[in-house]
Amino acid sequence: MRASVNERLTRIGPDTACGRLLRHYWQPVALLDEFSAHTDPRMAQRPLKALRILGEDLVLMRGANGRFGLLARHCPHRGADLAYGRHEGDSLRCPFHGWRFDLEGKCLETPAEPAQSRLCEGIRQTAYPVVERAGVLYAWMGGPDRVAEFDAYECFAAPPSHQFAYKGLWRCNWLQAMEVGIDPAHTSFLHRFLEDAPLETVGSNAAGRQFRSASLGEFAGESWPMSRIMRCFHRPEITFDEVPWGFRIRALRRMSDDQVHVRLTHGLFPQGFCIPLSSTMTITQWHVPVDDTCTYWYAVFTSYGQPLDHDAMRSQRERFIPPPDYIPLHGRHNHWGYNPEEQASRTFLGMGEDDINVHDQWAVESMGAIQDRTREHLATTDRVIIANRRRLLQAIDEVDAGRTPPGFRAQGAGDPHWIRTETVDGIAPWIHWKDWLEAQIRARDAGTPWITAMAG
Repeated sequence: MRASVNERLTRIGPDTACGRLLRHYWQPVALLDEFSAHTDPRMAQRPLKALRILGEDLVLMRGANGRFGLLARHCPHRGADLAYGRHEGDSLRCPFHGWRFDLEGKCLETPAEPAQSRLCEGIRQTAYPVVERAGVLYAWMGGPDRVAEFDAYECFAAPPSHQFAYKGLWRCNWLQAMEVGIDPAHTSFLHRFLEDAPLETVGSNAAGRQFRSASLGEFAGESWPMSRIMRCFHRPEITFDEVPWGFRIRALRRMSDDQVHVRLTHGLFPQGFCIPLSSTMTITQWHVPVDDTCTYWYAVFTSYGQPLDHDAMRSQRERFIPPPDYIPLHGRHNHWGYNPEEQASRTFLGMGEDDINVHDQWAVESMGAIQDRTREHLATTDRVIIANRRRLLQAIDEVDAGRTPPGFRAQGAGDPHWIRTETVDGIAPWIHWKDWLEAQIRARDAGTPWITAMAG
């Protein structure tokens, strides 16, 4: 890849080509949990926090009415920092001269001005609309003239009891963070466990253990954990279909003359993916740039079976990625927890068995803050990566030409429809694996009341 193309794909500020593209999509900016006094006691008194998204410094606040406002961080008067502003119910006041703004950025008061002044009528602070979906707060940063419909992905149809959201910071560019999730081959190596844990000890909520739960179906008369399949059959045949929302990705691992392991995942253009965590749970994950060299991932866990134990899922992840800032305890500063003894005897990577996120974190952070793609040598297993980069470049060109990018639907352009992101991980008959795959999807749909309601 030419250096100029790499720059075009990775720079995300307001005046960059990729930044203009990403502002055509709703962006995750915080977890709803971040405004819980249980997660952050400071929120009981002052539900406001500073953040940086797409290279912009902002403040996110919850008003007394429960609504959220996302405002530019610096006061339009003389640039003082509104992260230290006075939270006044449904408005924010700058302590420097008392200027006050509502959640939409309208200037309500300039109290030091003469009583007859109408100055505030012409003042407006930059503000972005915010909505909540599945425990995540999303902002529209593309400007008020043309707001997109919110993507109706399958994970948003589940009831709150069957959803759980979490996040974490990676110190790297958004694109390398995104690309690890649409790479079906890396799981056979990066997440390889050299020994398999007994299936009955692997809880469905356990953080980082999705490759130790059982795949659907049986091989040689027994259930196999994903970890064993990934380890023993590490040359997947990868195919994909381009769909309006991204890519439908299939990885086939031939196990015998009669059987094949099938893994169905999705790439969600431009910043997300959806993969199976187990036979009854998926992870739908987005990667939002903080700036060019830092990225937050936001994951929504969705259960197609029993309600989720939110407290257990939260406590399992807080051990490794603690709130309120969700910065991983391991990173470059402590070699991502690397243990050569573990690498020799228990895992392929040597960076822990209980927090699978650190595996991906090492992979994308060790490339450098912005990966130098002029030095890489892509292989056949990178075909989805290649297709996604082409689609990104085409979409950037479309936006620069004044057209709309893939998946964009303006609000009011028609009734929104649910986007199916079915995932499957299981052992199928080789000759009829396509029929088996569709049968698994239909069976899960039939046993999931909220999917039935969505389809109806």
